[in-house]
Amino acid sequence: MIPAPGLYLVHLDADARPDAADPLGLVELAPGLYLVETGLDRSRLYHAVKRRYAPRRLLVAPLATAPKFKGMAPGALKWLRARGYA
Repeated sequence: MIPAPGLYLVHLDADARPDAADPLGLVELAPGLYLVETGLDRSRLYHAVKRRYAPRRLLVAPLATAPKFKGMAPGALKWLRARGYA
């Protein structure tokens, strides 16, 4: 059984910037702050980000609902709406 996708907030130091071809699907909100929708649980996502980017600082937090935000990267709200979160 494949788990339902979950929405996560990821913060990693700005030196560890994912590129456009990021296989984890991180969507940048602001430098170092990302959203991701994934079927991975929190622990597996944490370790996948840690292995791929080797950040000095890392936070992975599940979100029960879409966050409210202002002044974030263009397209972030559109990305959430396309997935039915906002």
